[in-house]
Amino acid sequence: MKIQINNKEVETKALNLSELAQEMALPEKGVAVAVNNKMVPRAQWADTALTEGIAVVIIKAACGG
Repeated sequence: MKIQINNKEVETKALNLSELAQEMALPEKGVAVAVNNKMVPRAQWADTALTEGIAVVIIKAACGG
């Protein structure tokens, strides 16, 4: 299915946020995810289904300044 990740159209086979995180090899810590402009706690990723055209924003923490 096609979804939006950080304003870019992406093809994915993931059915939920947890699978998407694995598909994208996201780190275990330092990552925040929002779906349709609503933050989703990591504990709810497996329960958050992805649908065609859904908008996902992934923010990774960065060190430095």
